[in-house]
Amino acid sequence: MPTLILLRHGQSQWNLENRFTGWVDVDLAPKGVEEARRAGELLRDLPIDLVFTSVLTRAIRTADIALETAGKNGLPMEKNQALNERHYGDLQGMNKDEMRKQFGNEQVHIWRRSYDTPPPNGESLKDTLERVLPYYEANIAPQLRAGKNVLIAAHGNSLRALIKHLEHISSDEITQLNIPTGVPRVYELDDNLEVTHAEYLGQDQH
Repeated sequence: MPTLILLRHGQSQWNLENRFTGWVDVDLAPKGVEEARRAGELLRDLPIDLVFTSVLTRAIRTADIALETAGKNGLPMEKNQALNERHYGDLQGMNKDEMRKQFGNEQVHIWRRSYDTPPPNGESLKDTLERVLPYYEANIAPQLRAGKNVLIAAHGNSLRALIKHLEHISSDEITQLNIPTGVPRVYELDDNLEVTHAEYLGQDQH
């Protein structure tokens, strides 16, 4: 049975500065590097055959650091913008607290957490799902069906979109889902790529 591992990148510099990041290519903060190392420790005993990431530095570095720590250097890695964080449009680079002052808590919360309401000139989670899922079906699912064990290192919203699909989560319920940074979520899948077991590794440490 194939294994699929999802890993949200560690804290980025703009996470640290409380800014909307989206597709802006910022690097990991020192804490994010540590989170990636801790993820690697948790992944040490799991078989991984190939890796998929977004084209953004924070996801790629999280994968690289985790794999190096796990002693799994040199695995095939495919980078694609289909796995990028959702695009925050006009909010990218803006401080979240300043946006709350300008637009109100409720509006910013809707932009951040609703399923299908995008920020101005940006993507909703629904939009993100509509680019993540075709890529998953075309590029990742065939590898899983071939028995390969896959790691996806990506972002809060691109991974939320994928989890919505994998775990059959409703559009209402997905708004409540928050994925911890740097904590691998491991899925055991059957031959139809339906989830038979799912868990966060080392969750008792958080």
